[in-house]
Amino acid sequence: MSEEGIHKELRVRRIQNGTVIDHIESGQALNVLKILGIPDSSQDVVSVLLNSHGKYGHKDVVKIESRELKAMEVDRIALIAPNATINIIRNYDVSQKKKVHIPEFVEGIVKCINPNCISNSNEPMTSKFNVASGNEKLVLRCSYCGRVISENIGEHLL
Repeated sequence: MSEEGIHKELRVRRIQNGTVIDHIESGQALNVLKILGIPDSSQDVVSVLLNSHGKYGHKDVVKIESRELKAMEVDRIALIAPNATINIIRNYDVSQKKKVHIPEFVEGIVKCINPNCISNSNEPMTSKFNVASGNEKLVLRCSYCGRVISENIGEHLL
């Protein structure tokens, strides 16, 4: 196959109905799958493209057939992929396209990094964080102990 033929080859097939999560920061697609409970909760076909070269550098892409995301799932994705785009596909066409919105507050999504935080004790406490963004970097501040998570947020997902 010629080099030109390779570049025109489709890497992942189109989907008839479902969701495409595009512009995920390279290396975060597996965390997106974790947020969505895939493969545990899904019988749908899922395609993952890692380190794909796009117009603006490398990115990951996740395609989920026959499933549209809930608002809560999109909020969670925004924490690890703040530049992601959610595309709803119906009958092979993009029927909706929207950028993720970073929530101001998250609950029960991230584990506090402070081992002495009450949310990490045997008490029935749900983790709660205030979310701030600036300089393209997310900062999560625990509502209980004030500890800040600003790097590798995907490693602290519940």
